[in-house]
Amino acid sequence: MRKTQLWLHPRLAGWYFFLLVFAFTLLSCGDSSSVSETEETEGNLTAAPDNGSITLPDGFAATIVADDLGGARHIVVNDNGDIYIKMRNTKNGGGVVALRDTTGDGQADIKEYFTEYGGTGIGLYKGYLYFSSDTIVYRVQLNEGELVPTGEPEIIVKDFLVQGPHESKPITFDNSGHMYVTVGAPSNACQEKDRTPGLAGQDPCPELERQAGIWRFDAEKPNQTQVEDGYRYSTGIRNAVAIEWNDQVNELYALQHGRDQLSTLWPKYFNDSLSAELPAEEFLRVTDGSDFGWPYCYYDQNKEAKILAPEYGGNGEEVGRCENVDTPIMSFPAHWAPNGLVFYKGNLFPEKYQNGAFIAFHGSWNRAPLEQKGYLVAFVPFQNGQPSGDYERFADQFAGSGEAINQPNDAEFRPMGVAVGPDGSLYITDDQKGRVWRVFYENSQVAQR
Repeated sequence: MRKTQLWLHPRLAGWYFFLLVFAFTLLSCGDSSSVSETEETEGNLTAAPDNGSITLPDGFAATIVADDLGGARHIVVNDNGDIYIKMRNTKNGGGVVALRDTTGDGQADIKEYFTEYGGTGIGLYKGYLYFSSDTIVYRVQLNEGELVPTGEPEIIVKDFLVQGPHESKPITFDNSGHMYVTVGAPSNACQEKDRTPGLAGQDPCPELERQAGIWRFDAEKPNQTQVEDGYRYSTGIRNAVAIEWNDQVNELYALQHGRDQLSTLWPKYFNDSLSAELPAEEFLRVTDGSDFGWPYCYYDQNKEAKILAPEYGGNGEEVGRCENVDTPIMSFPAHWAPNGLVFYKGNLFPEKYQNGAFIAFHGSWNRAPLEQKGYLVAFVPFQNGQPSGDYERFADQFAGSGEAINQPNDAEFRPMGVAVGPDGSLYITDDQKGRVWRVFYENSQVAQR
């Protein structure tokens, strides 16, 4: 029997033709939609003119995420790309600003201020946003889809001492349920009357009991106090605004602000040039029980040693009681004010940046009568928990490229916080005008605007 070839039957040919055209149209529409969405997502991220007034290494570019936010301090970026920045002072009634980019162009089109507490510290831990005032650390739960948390903040740690200088409370978290909080010293060198020429320092220094170190707490227990629940993890740190847990080696790192005014307070031993270059800013690998020697000691990068402070009988040469205190893993020029630290774990930047440290230097105020310096983001390569090479100036010219900076307010921008986003971009905050940059490694999808 002859088989009938139905697909060629004259009565059905029209229907088959119609179905084939319809199917092809659907497939074409689907491909077109998919390509369009991909091109829109990848093609919208563009570099700002002059990278938003900063310089970057070859191959890198930056876009401006937000501007004029107010004093933008530390920053965190959630897994969904939402950004949270702690404000130095409240603005629009809020001490934290939340940013969201809904279009994929790298610029925040939603900005919301919330909470009434200004300060510096901020962190993300187990679905909660943590933030600090100068005396309290709070947290609030982040619910899925929410940009601004709707719950009431709860107190995690309270009753830090009220103080003037170095009052901010930076925070970071380890992988074992602990939170670390910097408690800065309220003085320059623990003199009974701060910054008095020729006056000896208090010995022992009473500030070391509850200040001038890093304290460890339970990351999730509410209503802790420093005295009852805090553990002094390290001491002898004048002020470490930049602190960060390094997941690669499971250890804490910090950068110390060195003491000021050697020539003003002790002109017998130091001139203005020496005072502008001493002491170094210290990059610290902080372990349980570390003692970095403040106020009795400071680090002289030229001698590569801790030197006895003049308030405690030093003359700029003597080591004395400082012989056995802990030393930094790297030093930076004096008075640059390191305020932000993040270890790079993204995949966007070239291999040399993997596990290395980005450090935001806020810039000096106390090099007068010499010009002020700093105002940059440095990169330090790392291997096995130690610097594996010298630092390089990664992002620069924040202060401007014109005349010398004599006062900090003369700087156009002052870099403050650094964070790595889920795509590997590096975010940098400025607390002079409140600008936020997103730095990325250029590729075929990124075009100059």
